[in-house]
Amino acid sequence: MTSSKTPVSSPERTADRRRWFALAIVMTAAFMDLVDVTIVNIAIPSIQQDAGASFGQIQWITAGYALAFAAGLITGGRLGDIHGRKRLFLVGVAGFTLASALCGFAANPEMLVASRILQGGMAAMMVPQVLSIVHATFPAHERGKVFGLFGAVVGLGAVSGPLLGALLTQWNLFGLQWRPIFLINLPVGVAALLLGGRFITESRAPRAMKLDLVGVALVTLGLLMLLYPLTRGRELGWPLWGYVSMAGSLAVFAALVAYERRKAARDGSPLVELSLFRVKSFAAGIAVQTVFGVALGVFFLVWTLYMQTGLGWSPLKAGLTGVPFSLAVSTAAGLSVQKLVPRFGRKVLQAGALLMCAGVLLYVWEAGHYGPRIAPWQMALPLVVMGAGMGLIVAPLTDAVLSEVPREHAGSASGLINTVQQMGNALGLGLVSVVFFGVVGDRLTPAQVGPEFVNAFRHALVWVAAVLGVIFVLMSALPKRPAQHLESGDGESSPEEPAAAAGRERELIA
Repeated sequence: MTSSKTPVSSPERTADRRRWFALAIVMTAAFMDLVDVTIVNIAIPSIQQDAGASFGQIQWITAGYALAFAAGLITGGRLGDIHGRKRLFLVGVAGFTLASALCGFAANPEMLVASRILQGGMAAMMVPQVLSIVHATFPAHERGKVFGLFGAVVGLGAVSGPLLGALLTQWNLFGLQWRPIFLINLPVGVAALLLGGRFITESRAPRAMKLDLVGVALVTLGLLMLLYPLTRGRELGWPLWGYVSMAGSLAVFAALVAYERRKAARDGSPLVELSLFRVKSFAAGIAVQTVFGVALGVFFLVWTLYMQTGLGWSPLKAGLTGVPFSLAVSTAAGLSVQKLVPRFGRKVLQAGALLMCAGVLLYVWEAGHYGPRIAPWQMALPLVVMGAGMGLIVAPLTDAVLSEVPREHAGSASGLINTVQQMGNALGLGLVSVVFFGVVGDRLTPAQVGPEFVNAFRHALVWVAAVLGVIFVLMSALPKRPAQHLESGDGESSPEEPAAAAGRERELIA
């Protein structure tokens, strides 16, 4: 009598292997986007020198990405819910990879700006699907571990983005100078496409909201009418059409409000849920997120120009100088959510704004005191103070803003929060032409560059400190004890929640 044993290769074990492969794929793609947020800043001076880009074009290389990402974030999440998260993820990865290739092989600054805008739009298709796929693939009891891993990826992106950008620019691989910072995405994107098609399981939302493409078009048009004149105004001598365009953007935003009101009454799926602004803490929180985005947009661009163009530092030296800042942000963010906010509530966020403001003012003093001879180690203290302040704000801010939002609108509210933060970032990048380049002379001798850029950097940082003071005041309207409030009654997440969570993670690395 022969006994036969059945092999233990159960379908459950195979499915288990597949979902962990799927997790690795979506996290790799998320890492690609997260690194791309920071990797470009460090290479900006190299791009300017090699490609002959004007200051306005330099601003649009970063602002165009942020604007396209912001405009498409909610729409990308809804498209995934309607047409399938796997499908939209793969479309986003393919588009992001193609756009990266176009950036890497850009023949002129205009092509690079257009390719960056395309890259931001494709990121808006890809990024919201990451946490949607995780939500659909993993049971509730495993998601804590998975989101912990995602947090680790964010931390890694925070430190490795500037360093990777610095190394790739410094090494000048194959004589390509700054281009490898984009071309490095190509093998990663191709691998994510091939493996994602095989291992990611398709999923859709049971109740997906309709698209509001008119709302997206109005938001994008209004921002373009405001940002383009701001960015190009100084170079063009502040022409009359620029002022007309900026004034006209207010009319476009007014038309957006009227349209969203009608759309909400008609089919209940507006891009912006206007009723949310009746909640005092939410309205104040949206203002905080927007203004905070402006501050970050101004700081990170002028910081890079100050170190590399003004002080003449190499990309690697500038990248290493930023490591204490990144580490301080990550450490303070974990501490604020786990220990401080549950005990002290909104005072933690207000302390973060004051701490960040103190770090900025300390930086202003040091930049003036040491001048162009300042050393990286002398920047460490203000950067750690600023990073600690930023960490206290970014991690708990979204949940604080959502605390008093009705449960049924949590998804719409969280998607809107991260959209306006990215729009604020784009606006800050546009304002650099006023608060930084407006102070720098037009024709500088090599001996004048250092002192002029130091002066412009200090001037821009005074504006950043003033903005942080406004943020401190606005935070007084947030709830004293924020409580996480995102889950709906049936345990399903709202369509925009994954987009919101993804946007929240990106905030940690600015």
